[in-house]
Amino acid sequence: MLVNRVSLENLSKNFEEVHSGLSEREAFEEAHRCLYCYDAPCIKACPTGIDVPTFIKKIGSGNLKGSAKTIMSSNPVGASCARVCPTEELCEGACVLNHSTKPIMIGNLQRYATDWAIKNNQQLFKPGKKNGKTVAIVGSGPAGLAAAHELALLGYEVTIFEAENHAGGLNRYGIVSFRLPKSISSWEVQQIENLGVKIHTNTRIGSDISSEELLKDYDLVVLAIGMGKVPMLDIEGEDLDGVYDAIDFVKETKTGELSNRFIGKNIAVIGAGNTAIDAATCSIRLGAGNVKILYRRTQSEMSAYQFEYDFAKQDGVEFRWLTLPIRIIGENGKVIALECVRLELGEVGKDGRRRPVLIPDSNFTIPVDGVIKAIGQTRYVELIEQFGLEHTDGVVKINQDSFQTSNPKVFACGDVIFGKGQGEAMVVTAAQQGKEVAYAIHKQLNH
Repeated sequence: MLVNRVSLENLSKNFEEVHSGLSEREAFEEAHRCLYCYDAPCIKACPTGIDVPTFIKKIGSGNLKGSAKTIMSSNPVGASCARVCPTEELCEGACVLNHSTKPIMIGNLQRYATDWAIKNNQQLFKPGKKNGKTVAIVGSGPAGLAAAHELALLGYEVTIFEAENHAGGLNRYGIVSFRLPKSISSWEVQQIENLGVKIHTNTRIGSDISSEELLKDYDLVVLAIGMGKVPMLDIEGEDLDGVYDAIDFVKETKTGELSNRFIGKNIAVIGAGNTAIDAATCSIRLGAGNVKILYRRTQSEMSAYQFEYDFAKQDGVEFRWLTLPIRIIGENGKVIALECVRLELGEVGKDGRRRPVLIPDSNFTIPVDGVIKAIGQTRYVELIEQFGLEHTDGVVKINQDSFQTSNPKVFACGDVIFGKGQGEAMVVTAAQQGKEVAYAIHKQLNH
């Protein structure tokens, strides 16, 4: 038992945040590298339109509260985004210094300012004057929280309904602790609660409260429910002990006690999105001896961010491209191997990507002790239909200008409206959608 206790102790340390952030001196020096561009391209590259030169200038002058307020006024989950946004593709990618030296470390400076606000227990905003109108928000992920934040500033009585034990959604449960600690999301939630927003956790629409009640009791409803579990692979052996849902797996590392069941084991992760990377790097930190990511296309087609891929490679995760699992092999009810086939890329499909084509007689077997499914997420179709909303396979149809659904009393934002071919689903884009929903509601209720 002593060995196990020591092992679990070490595993816990493995889940501490990887990057420590900038020191005071580093932040000061980096802030003074900024050219404070007029009509700065970094602002346009941020989906939430954070005034980057202004927040950086405030860091340089020592006004850290003002800097954090500038960030959070544009992005109510700006502390989380400082850690998880693909800044090299967004604000930093647009920095004019890319053409001469290296871009300003905007993400790190954003983290520095918001970390200061967190450590110093700052409340950055005050609620607006009450206007007597009410809005219910279903879901407390980035989109729901951003909508609540803006509506509270505009004077609405806002109530959030969340099925989980804690508010925060993806940021709280779906992103690994060593990249986004729970405390960061908790602070963002507290900022919003301090604006007078009521949050009812452990409350599931359809069982604890009906959709009809929400529609009757509130002036308008916002659906920000995200997505659900990983779908089935529909292959033999999926019911064996040792097969995991990546969403549940990552959530477990953030909510339960860490387990030593992966120590020395061989793990295969199926999929190549950001959740697959999180599952793989979690497995490494749980002591797995070898972790492989299997993907049916190539590296250029994977949906994970480049920095996520680089992070996984640094952790020792192996990648097997053009590989399709067709059977999970078990013994005494437990996973012992994975049978796969090799693929090649064929003609371009409707989604613009070349389709994987089976190579005949290419079967091979990989010995594994666990399989983690990370092939996307299912939709909350039943909940969507409780509100009587038009949808396509769980993607809610909206008016693109107003985010209003087929029911005039219901608006929607975040992953619930995200479908293929609609760009990239990011925390920061969900936050922006939440803001836009709030403004659309304000316009409708005050025309």
